[in-house]
Amino acid sequence: MFAPAIRFNFLYRESQLSSFLCVNSSAKSPLETQLCRVGFRLRKYLAGFLLLSLFAVTDSCAQTVGPLDERFVPRLVEVISADESTSAAALDELSAFWQMSYVAPLLETISLTRNRRRVIQIFELLRANTGQSFDFDIQLWYGWLWHQQYEMAPEYAAFKARLFATIDPRFRAYFSADRNTSIRLDEVRWGGVLQDGIPPLRSPAMVAATEADYLDDGNIVFGIEIDGDARAYPKRILAWHEMFVDNIAQIPVIGVYCTLCGSMIIYETQVGSVNYQMGTSGFLYRSNKLMYDRTTQSLWNTLWGKPVIGPLVGKNIQLKRRSVVTTSWGEWRRRHPDTTVLSLDTGYQRDYGEGVAYRDYFATDELMFNVPDLDTRLKNKDEVLAIILPEYPDQPLAIATAYLSDHQLLQAEIAAVRFVVVTDNSGASRVFAADSTQFVDFDGDDTLADEQGQLWQLSESRLVGEHGQELLRLPAHRAFWFGWYSAYSKTRLIH
Repeated sequence: MFAPAIRFNFLYRESQLSSFLCVNSSAKSPLETQLCRVGFRLRKYLAGFLLLSLFAVTDSCAQTVGPLDERFVPRLVEVISADESTSAAALDELSAFWQMSYVAPLLETISLTRNRRRVIQIFELLRANTGQSFDFDIQLWYGWLWHQQYEMAPEYAAFKARLFATIDPRFRAYFSADRNTSIRLDEVRWGGVLQDGIPPLRSPAMVAATEADYLDDGNIVFGIEIDGDARAYPKRILAWHEMFVDNIAQIPVIGVYCTLCGSMIIYETQVGSVNYQMGTSGFLYRSNKLMYDRTTQSLWNTLWGKPVIGPLVGKNIQLKRRSVVTTSWGEWRRRHPDTTVLSLDTGYQRDYGEGVAYRDYFATDELMFNVPDLDTRLKNKDEVLAIILPEYPDQPLAIATAYLSDHQLLQAEIAAVRFVVVTDNSGASRVFAADSTQFVDFDGDDTLADEQGQLWQLSESRLVGEHGQELLRLPAHRAFWFGWYSAYSKTRLIH
């Protein structure tokens, strides 16, 4: 069941609404022509039939009215009914009793309808009642909405549950009306796949470095070492799965790679006595994937490492971060000859070639899913090294990787914590506690010198001085600037 969902995901994410509405349309009105010009271009060979055949919403959406639905929910769902008279009546009633709280659900219905005429009608309804004119650019509509302060309808969660349950019944649990939330629900957008439609790799097969003949030295890997257990997870594989669930040195972890925001983060999943079993929810928040846990179906923010929707919100649950380094396979294998590496035998048929997945997205600075605010000090997809310390969660720091290439030895601090960022000749960056030590030199490989002339050896977990002193590694990871800034708008930036 996952193969079509994966194909759909890439089609959906590489196009905007306007593009797929134009498929197989030979005669277009001026309005329709304008609609077709907005958004990302579809790959010509994809032809758009997949979107039209998957998850089409029909009259069945508006049959049973739940206790919280009353009029709000069925009317909004009926907007995209296949029956013209039902849809027209719903649109007329919404216009007659217009509320600002209708904007978000109407934008969500647009994402699911295959009826080009209906989309135009919805946009015209929005334009007439909000006084805004963004043509047919759904991204601009969302951007405007997110800067409005308005009271969301109490039934909005029930609407999301019902609408998206037509795609995957498991989605209903995410948005049940009694669920707590710490984020705006109108910023939670469907990413184009079913629950686990981008399938996580659970306890994936690993092979010795000598057996990984499918990798070239220049291939990008995410390197992790815990208590001497060194492992490499190639980006070319994880880009198709975005998550692995594993035990490293007997510690349960997840590796979450958000392709859209460019972040790869390692979290321990054991919090107290509970080991949270995570998966891919199918939804996004500020272009960042939301995870879910299997037991409560709570949604978790990937960049925050904590639940944001569901019964776990407000329970003071925070996943612990682990160190990860983005480097080349050749460099990682040189430093860790006994490393294991993710096997190509994943159980899925994918083109795992280097740079294949999301090639078009990575090639430009454009976003597939917009965010409320951007910061132009860097380009959207410029990479930063992201650092957030558990003792000071309100003082995030981002350092441009281009800056680190020119400053291979960088000492900085967050509040009372002093640390050193070491970037080797391959461009891989690691962060270590510095305490009172002032470093003055780095050979670009594995040896640092402090101001007293003492040499320190770099390992994956720590810096070790000549007299056995140790400075431990601190968690850090890479991310696209726009993604990190969207999650931490008060971040400090060194660039």
